[in-house]
Amino acid sequence: MPHAKPGLYANIHHKRQRIKAGSGEKMRSPGAKGAPTAKAFTKAAKTAKKPAKKKTRRT
Repeated sequence: MPHAKPGLYANIHHKRQRIKAGSGEKMRSPGAKGAPTAKAFTKAAKTAKKPAKKKTRRT
């Protein structure tokens, strides 16, 4: 089974790390060519994994 491509939020996270490290890149402003659209964010929200609930130990 092939690995899934990293998602939208993973790509944003990695780019922010590169910018912080001094890559000289800039985030694209909303509406700019190549920037993620609102449709891309709603699609990413549908496929996002829910955070796992913490298990409590019963005594």
